[in-house]
Amino acid sequence: MQIVYIYDLKAKNKKKFNRLKRLFYYHINNLNLKKEFWLTKSTLVVETNQEKSIDLFFQRFKKDVLVYKIYSESIEQLI
Repeated sequence: MQIVYIYDLKAKNKKKFNRLKRLFYYHINNLNLKKEFWLTKSTLVVETNQEKSIDLFFQRFKKDVLVYKIYSESIEQLI
């Protein structure tokens, strides 16, 4: 089983948004996730054994990031 995280960064103005984006992606890159787990700029796919660590990561940004978590049996690329 895989877990899909869909997230959106939110900030009040452009300066705060750019600061949040730099900070967020700096920390997400330090998680050492494989490139195939990072599907798009706002979607992340991980195995169930990494769920707790990713949940803790998003907890750090709970005021500035809107996150949805989807449990998935399989994921296919259409094109």
